[in-house]
Amino acid sequence: MAVTTIATAQLPEDSSGDDLAVWPASTTPGEQGLPTVGGVELHEVAERFGTPVYVLDEAEVRERCRTYKAAFPDADVLYAAKAFLCRAMVRWVQEEGLGLDVCSAGELELAVVAGLPPERIVFHGNAKSPEDLRAALRLGVGRIVVDSTCEISRLAANVPAESAQRVMVRVVPGVAAGGHAAIRTGTDDQKFGLSIADGSAMHAVTRLLEQPRLELTGLHCHIGSQIDSPKPYVMAVRHLVGLMARIRDRHGVTLPELDLGGGHAVAYRPGEHPLDVPELARKVRRELADGCAQVGLPVPRLAVEPGRAVVASAGIALYRVLAVKRTGTRVFVAVDGGMSDNPRPALYGVRYTPRLVGRHSAAPAHSVTVVGRHCEAGDVLAADVPLPEDVHPGDLLAVPVAGAYHLSMASGYNLVGRPPVVAVADGAARLLVRRESLEDLRARDVGL
Repeated sequence: MAVTTIATAQLPEDSSGDDLAVWPASTTPGEQGLPTVGGVELHEVAERFGTPVYVLDEAEVRERCRTYKAAFPDADVLYAAKAFLCRAMVRWVQEEGLGLDVCSAGELELAVVAGLPPERIVFHGNAKSPEDLRAALRLGVGRIVVDSTCEISRLAANVPAESAQRVMVRVVPGVAAGGHAAIRTGTDDQKFGLSIADGSAMHAVTRLLEQPRLELTGLHCHIGSQIDSPKPYVMAVRHLVGLMARIRDRHGVTLPELDLGGGHAVAYRPGEHPLDVPELARKVRRELADGCAQVGLPVPRLAVEPGRAVVASAGIALYRVLAVKRTGTRVFVAVDGGMSDNPRPALYGVRYTPRLVGRHSAAPAHSVTVVGRHCEAGDVLAADVPLPEDVHPGDLLAVPVAGAYHLSMASGYNLVGRPPVVAVADGAARLLVRRESLEDLRARDVGL
């Protein structure tokens, strides 16, 4: 099967740091350059909890959950925990009617401890460890997504006698989409899933149907991330319905479920376009109904897995400026965080729009590069962005759209502790995840 390539929108070359379009909906400009989010002034959060610090708008998270539930009323909406997970986040998505998709025993244990019923959890991973599989079976997850044929016998051997584990097969549909090569997962040239084109997906289905302790419920795919058009999802549905029809014809089995994964784009800078969720739902449902009618299949129950699209825009990262200097023709503004709390610019070339939020400045804007504190030349948070010419040490900068893949991908580089997470709602701020301390770092080192 030929790979279908979907062109992605080009990022704008420039955008205004004063535009609040990508900030949470609760944001008000405030006086003297002091924006308020969730009724809380950001400089107060920084003074109370220190910097760097992540601010998470609870109302924004809940509203985005409701957008998905309204767009997909008859589907399973599963929040992708890898984007960001803490106990409060589990509670919020559960209260809004979402399930969860997890990728490790750690994510699974936290979700269950936080009170999410395990039957509402889907377990992913291209290389699940024995501990991962044992935890999933012990806790009774709703679905385990099989990502390789190696996993089938290993999983079946661990299912208790007289019981069965529901599973899905992760399929590579041959659709290339996404904002960067590192986050395109719908083609055969990456590590995830089983290919339709080379027959490995059908081979895995055949093997699974031979396992009495494994119940195959459906197909799963995830074609990439930061996808801003419904078109690649529609094409994936077309390919997967075709495979479901071939499974029916060969094995006499009609699969009742189809999971389209996530990867829905958000706007990181003013002028970028997020994926239109209601439009996605309309077009996917239409293609699914039409495709199933053409091959004589009942319409399977649909599932989607938004992660970034639920939490990214709800988050803001706050930093203190430590140094400002000119090197050659460039001005560098160094802050007290960096690639240890946000590796995405280094990994994917993601661009952000930092904003001065601790005070009002009447100075004209000039182009600067905001860099982190780490001993890497690539520790750049935002290159060539406009900030006031009088920016100086002690100033407070805010980076919007920081809710996804920041803390979840944070590292301990240079033994710099990971920042805390503070929720804001109804004019109050409360700590969700505390700052990682020097004591925490010392306690893990048991070498003496």
